[in-house]
Amino acid sequence: MILLDRVTKTYNRRGPALDRISLHVEPKEFVLIVGPSGAGKSTFFKLLTREEKPTSGKIIVGGIDYDRLKDKDIPLLRRKIGVVFQDFKLLLNKTVAENVAFALEIAGISSNEIKHTVPKVLDVVGLKGKDRNYPLELSGGERQRVAIARAIVRQPKILIADEPTGNLDPKHAWDVIAVLEKINRFGTTVLLTTHNQEIVNKLRRRVVTISDGKIVSDRAAGQYRG
Repeated sequence: MILLDRVTKTYNRRGPALDRISLHVEPKEFVLIVGPSGAGKSTFFKLLTREEKPTSGKIIVGGIDYDRLKDKDIPLLRRKIGVVFQDFKLLLNKTVAENVAFALEIAGISSNEIKHTVPKVLDVVGLKGKDRNYPLELSGGERQRVAIARAIVRQPKILIADEPTGNLDPKHAWDVIAVLEKINRFGTTVLLTTHNQEIVNKLRRRVVTISDGKIVSDRAAGQYRG
């Protein structure tokens, strides 16, 4: 599903943001990516979504060799990768349903299919009955679940969740984690970054630790204790 082979990314002469990292993630895995701020996690995700190109090394995602990826094919790649951010990035003047539908509208999906799909996805993330609410009428945890619904509405193979619980209280944080686990059970590969040690310890999932641009540990599910 995801393969990085000796990937380096250098932005300037101060040293690489990522330094010869190699990583293999199987389809349907749930992997926590941890490490201090500035460790290289964001660069790692930008390489996966092709916002950045590696300085050296090979990246293959879902059978797509990034060395051979043409610019015109990048939108097709990004349909396979959903992304959720810490700060939601919702459109405040649109309802919950309209926020989720927007991701389908820009992909040229028919209105009939949108009407059929959006309620199903809102049900998956536990927001049934909230379709006509606006983002500012929701709790932080509910807003993050709208963001997750928008990220998965096109059924990506991979979901990147970049600090999705960073702005949430513990209860809402665990609500979001429960939704991510549910999506993973449906067959989506999930990559989650978090600074929350309790989440890391309780989830008992594979944990990859990045520090100073290098993978310093890769522990199987149930082995990690921070």
